[in-house]
Amino acid sequence: MSQKTFKYTNGEVTVLWKPEVCIHSAVCIKGLPGVFNVQRKPWIDMSLSDTKGIVEQVRKCPSGALSYVMNEQPNNEGPQATTEKIIAGQANIIEIQVSENGPYLIKTECLIQHSDGREEKKSGTVALCRCGSSQNKPYCDGSHKKTGFEG
Repeated sequence: MSQKTFKYTNGEVTVLWKPEVCIHSAVCIKGLPGVFNVQRKPWIDMSLSDTKGIVEQVRKCPSGALSYVMNEQPNNEGPQATTEKIIAGQANIIEIQVSENGPYLIKTECLIQHSDGREEKKSGTVALCRCGSSQNKPYCDGSHKKTGFEG
């Protein structure tokens, strides 16, 4: 399944949005309503906050629909280098949060290895389905709300 990805940049950081992954929790809109506003097209306006604020807000996205890439990577230590460190076992602790009646949340960069052999590098927060009803497995699509999942 190919997914659309939209890119928004302010020169320092590029925010990536995958609408098919979004669970519409509105965390982005509540946290930075100037930058994220669905009443406007495009709905993301990177000029309305500084890079630090945008990055902090994108990292709070519970589904991973929003992610970011720093446009300049000092010392070639970009996302690839970070992922390689995690794979090599140099990252000691990976935090996984269990949401009440919702998904597992991974709040660090990670590598998702799919059963068909594909690999995806994710940064920011990634929400993994815990209820089994998601149509976008292994990712949460908010189906737990419709099914009344408790766990």
